[in-house]
Order: sequence, then structure tokens, then C-alpha cells
Amino acid sequence: MKDLIEYLARALVDNPDAVSVESYEDDDGTVVYELHVAEDDVGKVIGRGGRTVNALRSVVRAAATHEGRRVLVDVID
Repeated sequence: MKDLIEYLARALVDNPDAVSVESYEDDDGTVVYELHVAEDDVGKVIGRGGRTVNALRSVVRAAATHEGRRVLVDVID
């Protein structure tokens, strides 16, 4: 899952070397992925009105459902 998020994020940003993903598991079993991007690329990942990040979350959520997991994706600058 981490590789999928990195792959999608690297395709969106101008500085793909600055993309990293960290994960941890919440108390309720939800896996939270923190997407770190360069400060200049945050807007590209979020998109107008949050459309891009919502699409990214939808793809990751669909992949996680296939594995039987619940996930969240947060964008951190």
C-alpha cells in the first residue's frame, strides 16, 4: 500500500525525491499513511477543492478493501 501511495504521489509532484510515506496503526486497527511532500508540491497533491487528494484516497481505500483493511491518507508538508 505504501508503494502505491508513493507511486501515485511521485507522478503528481515536481520534486519526486521529496516524497515519502510513513505509516502507523491506530487504536481501532486503522492504518494511517502520512504522505510527506515538498512544501511547493502540497497544492499539487491536494488539488483544486481537494479533488486530487480525494481521488488518491479513493484509490488507496479501494486497494485496502481488497486486502480487508481500513486506511486513511494524510498529506503532511
